[in-house]
Amino acid sequence: MHKTRDSSVTRLQTDWPYPAARTPFFYGWVIAAVSTLGFLCSVPGQTMGMAVFADTFIAEFGLTRTELSTAYLFGTVASAFTLPRAGRWYDQWGARVMLVAAPAVLGIMLVLISGIDWLAGLLVGAFAIPLAWITFPLILLGYFGVRFSGQGVLTSASRNVLLVWFEKRRGLVSGVRGVFVSLGFSISPLILAWMIDAFGWRGALWLMALVVGVGFTAIALFTVRDHPHVAGLTPDGQARCDDPEQQQTHALPERTASDAKRDPVFWIYSAALSMHALFGTAVTFHIVAIFEQAGRDRVEAFAYFLPQAVVSLSVNLVASALADYCRLKPLLVVMLTMFLVGAYGITQLHSVEGYWLLVLGFGAGGGLWGVLSNLAFIRQFGALNLGEISGLNTAITVFASAIGPVAFSLANDTFDSFDAAAVGCIVGLLVLLIVAILLPQPRDRAPQ
Repeated sequence: MHKTRDSSVTRLQTDWPYPAARTPFFYGWVIAAVSTLGFLCSVPGQTMGMAVFADTFIAEFGLTRTELSTAYLFGTVASAFTLPRAGRWYDQWGARVMLVAAPAVLGIMLVLISGIDWLAGLLVGAFAIPLAWITFPLILLGYFGVRFSGQGVLTSASRNVLLVWFEKRRGLVSGVRGVFVSLGFSISPLILAWMIDAFGWRGALWLMALVVGVGFTAIALFTVRDHPHVAGLTPDGQARCDDPEQQQTHALPERTASDAKRDPVFWIYSAALSMHALFGTAVTFHIVAIFEQAGRDRVEAFAYFLPQAVVSLSVNLVASALADYCRLKPLLVVMLTMFLVGAYGITQLHSVEGYWLLVLGFGAGGGLWGVLSNLAFIRQFGALNLGEISGLNTAITVFASAIGPVAFSLANDTFDSFDAAAVGCIVGLLVLLIVAILLPQPRDRAPQ
């Protein structure tokens, strides 16, 4: 049994089941397409995927908004602690193993969430205990599963597998992917809301489980290759170079996770990316309540994602192309500045100006976030230990995303407004902006 398992894993690390080099075009473009699909299939584990179901879960599971937010917090924090180990699994087993396992687990967890009310009904009737005593730990488990497998492993593996297939055009290719991902993420709440109306909340979860857990798992199984060298190819589809001096010139600064932990540059990027996760997740999770508090309805709340997506994907594509020719520090500074604009927009959402500040700030900041989350760590630390290093960053980001919804919920409970939490985020963003401007980045060099 152990030999069979090892043999299966080894096969997934090869060029099986067909030679990728024989495709009539560079196989990296196939990886780019699968990487994009992987991001889109992570939607059920992303905040925007679960946020659409929040009001339904509150009603069906007998929980308050704060209780549901707390379950989301605990489930997400638990997943964050496991993601560094998942990063080591990525370095050990490769992208294809992780891209097969992660969506399969995500599909299973979606089915589990769909049956929470059924299971809770049986236990409540048998033991005469409050409904929330059963539904709270079950939805916590469900949130842990979808956040770990979806937002964590599936997203990280989909990002990392593309980075090793391209070098000179890495920024541009990541940007093109970012256009589709940004658009898909932004319209996904509208699609999920339609699915709930058409099939019911349970049917919507089942449909997502089928598409992700069966459909994408099969695609990843047959198409993904861990690295171009596995298929006898080179990054960007270029001819092999046997000149040691030229190889040394283009070599990446390979560094370990321990090096990253001691480098303040790693922490400023992680903190900046995590602040967006904290604030952005909170706003997305409570989007309907935030808009209603500003005098806007549910339709306007979900419609906000569309113009925000247009800004985000436009900025992402332009900045990704520029990133192949410029340093990343200016992009980091501009990103934090735009998040400040969006954060201020939340406090002024009752006005037309505030709405567009939110759209433009979070849209432009989100587009730059996509560029930096793709390129910062492979450019600063290399590809050899990218899984573990990016896994550590993902853990921090996921942890921050867990804090956001409950922090905003508690602020609303305490002050009867979400503005207090927004002001706290503004202070944090200002501190990060000052550090980002002053901190030197000696390894931040333009690749071309």
